[in-house]
Amino acid sequence: MAIRPAEQLIHKAAWLYYAHGLRQDEVANQLKISRASVAMYLRKARETGIVNISTSTQLFTDDVMARRLEDAFKLDAVWIAPENAYVADPSTDIAVLAASVFLELVKKGDRIGVAWGRTVYTIADIMSYADLQDVTVVQLCGNLGAPYSYRPDQCTMEIARRLNAKGLNFYAPLVLSTEELAQGLRAEPVIRDQLAGIGDCDLALYSVGAVDADSHLVKCGALTPAEMAALRRQGAAGVIAGQIIDDQGEVLDCSYNRRVISAELASLRAIGKRLMVVQEDSKFEPLLAAIAGGLCTHLVVGAHMAERLLEDAGAATKKAS
Repeated sequence: MAIRPAEQLIHKAAWLYYAHGLRQDEVANQLKISRASVAMYLRKARETGIVNISTSTQLFTDDVMARRLEDAFKLDAVWIAPENAYVADPSTDIAVLAASVFLELVKKGDRIGVAWGRTVYTIADIMSYADLQDVTVVQLCGNLGAPYSYRPDQCTMEIARRLNAKGLNFYAPLVLSTEELAQGLRAEPVIRDQLAGIGDCDLALYSVGAVDADSHLVKCGALTPAEMAALRRQGAAGVIAGQIIDDQGEVLDCSYNRRVISAELASLRAIGKRLMVVQEDSKFEPLLAAIAGGLCTHLVVGAHMAERLLEDAGAATKKAS
């Protein structure tokens, strides 16, 4: 089991102080806490053996890996679900951890943006119930046809139900048949205002999708396998809130994206806490693209994905030098 989200500040303070050699006041500034809190966290780190690296367990090894990922990719926080040989579906551990992290990040009065897909719906389904005051959950993109599972409206309303919060759905389709229809619909006051307000969210919860025949965009009928393959040849690297991005995390210039009703990437980047959860190892390249585009500040992944990210960061550093 990975470190509990509530205890992560203790680990981060110890990491910055002992591994990076920062002074206590520098640790306080970086974590946005008081110097007295830093001193208390360092004492707890010593008392619990967190800083006793010679006797650390695999749990600590995974948490050190998380700190290294934060450093390598300039992320605010990373949580790693350790490998568990006794679990039939390891991705379940990632979803359980992500649900716990999400609840720790949500504060009273927050406005939360939610995307869609199997990962997000699994998190919603696993999540404990909480009674938070004045929380609003906002759908980040248009909706899909009724037969499709893990729809944006389902994900939004299930998370709102778990938080006893207000849910705001997007009463528009994800993809229109023509660019002109999409442009006109975005100009409608209700849709325009909802899109404009997404940047005011305090927290976003989403995953990143693949750009292959197993993509949700293909399975829901928004794109054919041939169309997706063509977009990949044009530079498609991942899917964020229904939009296709390139390997730098920017919107791919294509007709499909111009027909999509979804939050602009600039609005997503304006959200202070952008929690990305990735369950599948096959999403390595899409995740790199999302990180490159500044679409992730907080990350939950499995141990194998974390190792691949660190290897990639190390290779990039050697190439640059």
